Amino acid sequence: MTYHKKTVRDIDVAGKKVLLRCDFNVPQDKDTGEITSDKRIVAALPTIQYLLDQNAAVIACSHLGKPEASFEKWVKKQTEKGKDSASLTEEAWKKSLKKLSLAPVGKRLSELLGREVLMAADVVGPDAQAKAAALQPGQILLLENTRWEKGETKNDPATAKALADLAGADGVYVSDAFGAVHRAHASTAGVAEYLPAVSGFLIQKELSFLGGAIAEPKRPLVAILGGSKVSSKIGVINNLLEIADTIIIGGGMAYTFCAALGGKVGNSLLEEDWIDYSREMIQKAAGKGVKLLLPVDTVCADAFAPDANSQVVKAGEIPDGWEGLDIGPETVALYCSAVADAGTVIWNGPMGVFEFPAFAKGTEAMAEALSKTSAITIIGGGDSAAAVEQLGYADKMSHISTGGGASLEFLEGKELPGVACLLDQ
Repeated sequence: MTYHKKTVRDIDVAGKKVLLRCDFNVPQDKDTGEITSDKRIVAALPTIQYLLDQNAAVIACSHLGKPEASFEKWVKKQTEKGKDSASLTEEAWKKSLKKLSLAPVGKRLSELLGREVLMAADVVGPDAQAKAAALQPGQILLLENTRWEKGETKNDPATAKALADLAGADGVYVSDAFGAVHRAHASTAGVAEYLPAVSGFLIQKELSFLGGAIAEPKRPLVAILGGSKVSSKIGVINNLLEIADTIIIGGGMAYTFCAALGGKVGNSLLEEDWIDYSREMIQKAAGKGVKLLLPVDTVCADAFAPDANSQVVKAGEIPDGWEGLDIGPETVALYCSAVADAGTVIWNGPMGVFEFPAFAKGTEAMAEALSKTSAITIIGGGDSAAAVEQLGYADKMSHISTGGGASLEFLEGKELPGVACLLDQ
């Protein structure tokens, strides 16, 4: 993959209309629809402000949630959930779409920018077309949820062209939604067929840190992999075995590796189908001279509950009826020592069930250790990013990725469609 892509600074946007793909997929209160965190909106501000300062007319777009753009598909999904067929009316479907409107995002964006954000009632329909045509340099228009369009997730050329046409013949496409670039959708990749495409500042930063860590890491390169399943990290482990100096394994996935070494894991999370794979990875690491660190002790509990009884046992000696929920104190010391002298650290996935305070100590210790190291520290989005922010160490990290799925695929070495489509430097 080419990590060096043109950015908004490499193209003239003055007086032009810019179609800007943002990641406004914000969390909302289920009952009120109120935005509960505006971090993704705030993250887009530098690119938006730059474009407006350059006298561009900005047409912003994003998806929000997973609305069914087809009435038939919505009916099918609701039926599978056991909903009463009498309630599955077209009016009810349209109401479900409205719940995922970007109007609250437009309101918050307006407050943050200190200027009016025009709101389209559709994505590429008559209202969007009229408002985009009338848009003047220095103004910003927000389109409705791109997933209201049937062709969005299919990367339909007609939908992509309709989006591009909103920016006009001399328009520009700017991609700044890293959390969505691993998907080949009309608004993330398709539009680049019709408009010159460059990255915004958010994607530029992601490519700089993640790309640098993969292509030219400051060594030693230490990768910390946690989370629940080995199966979700196969590609990451395979790719990192080619470039990392040390790989640290924690979280639920560690018990499959423990079983691969013949250990007893009790009721711990275990993917039996992946035991052989885990054994192969241990052997592969040894053959390549990569240090693969596994837990040497475990905090286990007699139930999956925040107030469960717990004890520390040696790895591979978890009693029947008990389950591992965190790494133990000896493992914490081992892992913290491994990152102390690192040049680059990539962390993806917590060390235990950090949602339960009693079983968050391993994750807390790793976050604290990373905050003290002089290494370049990259947090790969998702749960590990949430943990670092929740524990108050976010400002101590070099970079926290804004895309969980995208950062994982990046670490796997996969080509991301929404990045590949951008112009090379």
